[in-house]
Amino acid sequence: MTNVVALTGRLTRNPELKYTQSGAAVATFTLAVDRNYLNVQGKRETDFINCVIWKKAAENLANYINKGSLVGVNGSVQTRSYDDKDGKRVYVTEVNVDNVTFLDTKKDSPAANGGAYSTSNTGSGSITPTSANESNAANHGANTAATNPFPDSGGPIDISDDDLPF
Repeated sequence: MTNVVALTGRLTRNPELKYTQSGAAVATFTLAVDRNYLNVQGKRETDFINCVIWKKAAENLANYINKGSLVGVNGSVQTRSYDDKDGKRVYVTEVNVDNVTFLDTKKDSPAANGGAYSTSNTGSGSITPTSANESNAANHGANTAATNPFPDSGGPIDISDDDLPF
């Protein structure tokens, strides 16, 4: 049996971070995900999918992502139930997130996270670069400084739009 979910969408609100009685962090958020097809009126519909993420990854998400941010999530669908205050059984279906990838660039993101980064419930929950160039730089450290035409600059680059290939 397989229960795998992969979604790309925008957060409809800031993540809500809470802690369990045992001290484990848990964040809930809702993703707005466009459907791949148009409806009868020729418009694209959107699904609003509830998600939950745990531990250090939940804290990272709450610290670096805001409403409107574009993210990719991997996880599984889970259904739980509880009795509300009136004694009525309530069923909740949500995505239990294992991995989040922050997809906005710094200028596009309300969180201004500086690029595409991932946070995961596996391992330390640290944020790691996901682009090939950033991963290469992270893995090669000092070796990239010799090939980097803008070492330790950090400031704006003075380049003409005519010099750009796009």
